Amino acid sequence: MSQQSIYILGIESSCDDTSAAVIHNGIVLSNVVANQEIHAKYGGVVPELASRAHQQNIVPVVQQALAQANIDKSKLHAIAFTRGPGLMGSLLVGTSFAKSLAMGLNIPLLDVNHMQGHILAHFIEEENVKKPPFPFVCLTISGGHTQIVKVTDYFDMEILGETIDDAVGEAYDKSAKILGLPYPGGPLIDKYAQKGNPKAYTFTKPKVGDLDFSFSGLKTGILYFIQKKIKENPHFIKENLEDICASIQFTIAEILIEKLKNAVKHTGIKHIAIAGGVSANSEIRKRLQLAEKHWGWTTYIPKFEYTTDNAAMIAITGYLKFLNKNYAAISVTAQARLKVTE
Repeated sequence: MSQQSIYILGIESSCDDTSAAVIHNGIVLSNVVANQEIHAKYGGVVPELASRAHQQNIVPVVQQALAQANIDKSKLHAIAFTRGPGLMGSLLVGTSFAKSLAMGLNIPLLDVNHMQGHILAHFIEEENVKKPPFPFVCLTISGGHTQIVKVTDYFDMEILGETIDDAVGEAYDKSAKILGLPYPGGPLIDKYAQKGNPKAYTFTKPKVGDLDFSFSGLKTGILYFIQKKIKENPHFIKENLEDICASIQFTIAEILIEKLKNAVKHTGIKHIAIAGGVSANSEIRKRLQLAEKHWGWTTYIPKFEYTTDNAAMIAITGYLKFLNKNYAAISVTAQARLKVTE
């Protein structure tokens, strides 16, 4: 890649985290994330509150990112921002801020597909972290998405399979809610599962196509199971929380790994990457590492801070677009719905 010194500011505001990052030739200089605590008491993200919080956070977050990177905004070569998919109100805050800043500094604007950002986070320059070679298969798992993507080049992607109903992150959060755990519940299930027996309870796996996912039946199965057990013993959850969490986690990981095995069979590609917030899950990471031994896969697992929504992934995607002079028009608009291939 080119030897010139390129600084990109990335802005991410697709859901409830306001984030800004500065990247220099693919190396992250800063990656600041402001979480919104306000949603926990509602048990989920409230769009109206999210966009208000973004408006409060975006200026200080961008200032902090520039300060941490130790550069002045006049040094920036371009501004990358999340165009979609996401919550419309949240996206609009980031989009209008990025446009204003790019116009004010008279530098290019780079629109980034949030889903591509998750995948391309693998190309952030990190010491001792290997990058996947093309083509590779990427399992993208988050609160809003579950899909298997074949990645032939930075911006040449094809969806091999995806969820026909709920995303895996949603299955985690809804299961946690059934168990009376606070939002977001996914990390808590992971935590309790560490001490539980994954084979304590079995949940039926959904019957869908080879590469597609379905999690709504699993959620319903867990709900009925818990309701039945509580009738028999009102303290069932409290007494068996670790085993229940371990069993739910085991089932979800089984489903994901099974689909990846099918994807390898279909494509012949043995380079497997994971991306998205749920890829921070310890069981899924462990199972992927085992797959290297069992089936000769090479797996690529990003650093924790690049799995959840963050601006470093937006900045690296912007950087790759900048190298191709793939700029956005100032008339570009936010898109609540956007496929990874768009």
